[in-house]
Amino acid sequence: MTKPETVGLSRARLARIDAFLKSRYVDAGKLPGAVTLVARKGEVAHLGVVGLGDVERGTPLKEDSIFRIYSMTKPLTSVALMMLVEEGAIALDDPVEKFIPAWKDLGVFEAGVAPLFMTRRPTRPMQVVDLLRHTSGLTYGFQNRTNVDAAYRKAAFGGVDSKLPLEGMIAELAKLPLEFSPGEAWNYSVSTDVVGYLVQVVSGMPFQDFLQSRLIGPLGMTDTGFHVPADKADRFVACYARGPKGELALQDDPKKSSYLEPPSFYSGGGGLVSTAADYLKFCQMLLNGGTFNGTRYLSRKTIALMTANHLPGGQDLTQMSRSLFSEATNAGIGFGLGFAVNLDPAKALISSTRGEYYWGGAASTAFWIDPAEELVVVFMTQLMPSSTYPIRRELRTLVYSAFDD
Repeated sequence: MTKPETVGLSRARLARIDAFLKSRYVDAGKLPGAVTLVARKGEVAHLGVVGLGDVERGTPLKEDSIFRIYSMTKPLTSVALMMLVEEGAIALDDPVEKFIPAWKDLGVFEAGVAPLFMTRRPTRPMQVVDLLRHTSGLTYGFQNRTNVDAAYRKAAFGGVDSKLPLEGMIAELAKLPLEFSPGEAWNYSVSTDVVGYLVQVVSGMPFQDFLQSRLIGPLGMTDTGFHVPADKADRFVACYARGPKGELALQDDPKKSSYLEPPSFYSGGGGLVSTAADYLKFCQMLLNGGTFNGTRYLSRKTIALMTANHLPGGQDLTQMSRSLFSEATNAGIGFGLGFAVNLDPAKALISSTRGEYYWGGAASTAFWIDPAEELVVVFMTQLMPSSTYPIRRELRTLVYSAFDD
């Protein structure tokens, strides 16, 4: 920890974050607790902890509590693939069918219900870049929007509790149509799980082993993984949902959770658990231009490519999204290779910086990286779904209001 003033932040204004979270959310019974970490210029200026990790047992939340980070897994999986891109093992414009031959004849939905779908040929093949930026035509079953979504739910794959392994999901997807031709729209989907499969195919090792040996382990993310080992189970927190009267309803008991054992399905889209301190290491590596503690993971040019807007025609999410899922208000927000990217703070109507990139998880966790301000913010809590409260926007306001330089 450093004195906030030495990195251009106000201690008094940073203190507002914890006070706000406690009064607005924790004391009001809307969140069990929260850990907020603010780092600037490579130094942690604020680490706030409020509330409980397990309401039923009265267990206090701690700095090193372990959280389900769900879709905050996606940036790590995307970085893993880009490491292989840098090695020349795979390219962004490669057709996905080159690595998944069974997908060669994927059609686009026209009509019908599973298994009697009517399809048409896509206007072009799906490319690797489509998976990274969610323009693949794939979907998520939880969208509850189309007959294709319904087919995903019936097939029962893609969730962190799925009994079908990664290879099985890829085989099942070969039987289902795309929502749209690749590149025509943005739809939040299992695309990043497929990215994990590509990492596995191209590297020649299980996806989870590649992630551990090439990224998680070297970064020193010692509390990050696809399950919580027995010697760390006491630090694993409960996950909640909003009940019918707005109360906290236990969604996943940390003493009985499936996360206590290695999964059948290693989800590159949402399978990891982590801590605030661990996730900061990953974010700081990105902010550093691809290096951390003397080790280079990516070139700064690759990170610049990943954090550019890759939506066709320079569009933002409001223009391209067909998804009912939203991590945040999407006006002025584009999408890169694993991250949302701020294109225009005025359109976003929130204190922020052009070029800032971010994402979050289903249980309301979030992070953002602001290269221009040398800022990283990591927020950990456990409430599903992430759209329940506007806490991510509120947190941005609180953090940026603490600037004092």
